[in-house]
Amino acid sequence: MRRRVLYFCLALLVCIVGTGLWRASNARATVASKASYLASWNPQAAADYLDRRELWWQSWPVARIDHGTICVSCHTVVPYAMMRSELGRELHEAAMPAPEGILMGNVETRVGHWSEMVPFYSDADDGPGKTAQSHATEAVLNAVILASYDRQHGHLRPITRTAFDEAWALQEESGENTGGWKWEDFHLAPFEYAESGYQGAALLMMAVENAPDGYAGESQVLPHMELLRQYLRGHYSAQPLMNQLYILWLSSKVATLLTASERETLLHAVQSRQRSDGGWSLSSLDPTSRIQTDQWKRLEQQLKEELIAAVKPAESDGFATGLVVVALEESGTNPQDGTLRRGLDWLQRHQESDGSWKTLSLNGNKDSQTNVGRFMSDAATAYAVMALENSDAQLTRK
Repeated sequence: MRRRVLYFCLALLVCIVGTGLWRASNARATVASKASYLASWNPQAAADYLDRRELWWQSWPVARIDHGTICVSCHTVVPYAMMRSELGRELHEAAMPAPEGILMGNVETRVGHWSEMVPFYSDADDGPGKTAQSHATEAVLNAVILASYDRQHGHLRPITRTAFDEAWALQEESGENTGGWKWEDFHLAPFEYAESGYQGAALLMMAVENAPDGYAGESQVLPHMELLRQYLRGHYSAQPLMNQLYILWLSSKVATLLTASERETLLHAVQSRQRSDGGWSLSSLDPTSRIQTDQWKRLEQQLKEELIAAVKPAESDGFATGLVVVALEESGTNPQDGTLRRGLDWLQRHQESDGSWKTLSLNGNKDSQTNVGRFMSDAATAYAVMALENSDAQLTRK
């Protein structure tokens, strides 16, 4: 009997020791996995690139507007604002970097003196409807920028509430775009053409859903959010894949934006467009043929694209790959999903020596080494960082 008890105790001891060794081994594997991940890209180089680009934008005469403020561009400023604070925490920065501080001061100035501010574009200088388009676009982007900052710091400031109020005041209340906003349309994909307003509306819903202090559930906000939800649902099927990815991104917070069938179809489209190297190309997510207004130009562009594709297929780029990966991560995709892992692997392998991720413009040939030619790479770098930071957070939680 004593021998049986002794054997049982020994067996139990072996199990306890074995379990402890397994847990220690698993913990070491997780640490090693994270260490390998962190070694695969350079957060400091990315931050330096984005700060340099933000400073250049702030000093560019074309970007300057009234009251000594700066235009909040969709390609350089907004993506920067959406992720710079989070990247700063990764780098253990003691203070806000100067470019971010200048940006926030500019936006707060415009929001705080909104009735005095002149829209960046006007009917007189840029064509009919441009004043209203510019005014509404800026109102939405101001709210997105300030809410992104407040989300990172855990409190919704009064100036951000004011920015939301200014955006809600310009929300369309009638017509086919009820619930959305007028948007700058210069036939420039992906940020300033007919479908860009849908993307902006999705970003605003994202900002509201992520806003601290329970803002999304406040009584005065709920009617606006319901109109916005109906707008996003009603226009979803007509959107290019790029815009639909923002809805996938949102779907974990607003389940009614995507049906199960739509989600399956969207994921299949994403998987089918993933290239052999693991990345995606912007031209496959947002074909330039959608932005042509003249039939002959559209046909000419289509033939040109087909000829180029036959000779040299579009390459994977940082913006498309970063956006797809972020949308997959935020929508709750399993971190071990093959499509997601291959996308992350592509991002880890393709950071440029200057810290950026390269993406070319959809709007004609632009020298990617010039300041203007880097606009899409600015957005690409911010989205790539978001994707990799999300992956880092998932590894840390394991």
